[in-house]
Amino acid sequence: MARLPSAERRRQLTEAAIRAMTRDGVPRTTTRSIAAEAGVSLSVFHYCFDSKQELIESVITTITEHYVSVVKEAIRPRATLEETVRAGFQAYWDHVRAHPDEHMLTYELTQYALRQPGFEHLARRQYELYADTYADLIDQLRHTMGLRLHVPVPVLARYLAAMTDGLTLNFLVLGDEAAWNDILDTVIAHIAGLARES
Repeated sequence: MARLPSAERRRQLTEAAIRAMTRDGVPRTTTRSIAAEAGVSLSVFHYCFDSKQELIESVITTITEHYVSVVKEAIRPRATLEETVRAGFQAYWDHVRAHPDEHMLTYELTQYALRQPGFEHLARRQYELYADTYADLIDQLRHTMGLRLHVPVPVLARYLAAMTDGLTLNFLVLGDEAAWNDILDTVIAHIAGLARES
């Protein structure tokens, strides 16, 4: 086994945890199964992560990074605010359709954290991360497109996080792509009404 820098090894183990948790579920995924998935010894796992809480936080952050990087790439300014917002949501939607099990895992992680004593802060951190991510994207658009908002950034960020969360869960449960697109049209129109270009 090649020696890797600690940060790279943590990344390897986190990606292995995502694969194992997606396949086996969070409660049935053990540190041993994650180490096996990564092709490393259990001692390497314990060297990189002090606790299961630390691992779950890394998993939550990494899954969020997976789709945020795609959205950030897509959300560059277009001719109109509506087109720009649609491009960002389309990139996210394409990620959901390509990786539904990974998105389903985010809900399982939330429920797991809420039900495990001492893990509740991870669920809170997960949703704070979603809102922080939206706030960063909104600020990016405010500066690049000269947007003026009718609501404070934190309010709009939490609204977008809640709306995206609901749309994603609705699709994972019902599998109705047409409904997702119809609702998205309404959401984009509403967002455009909450902001205007200078």
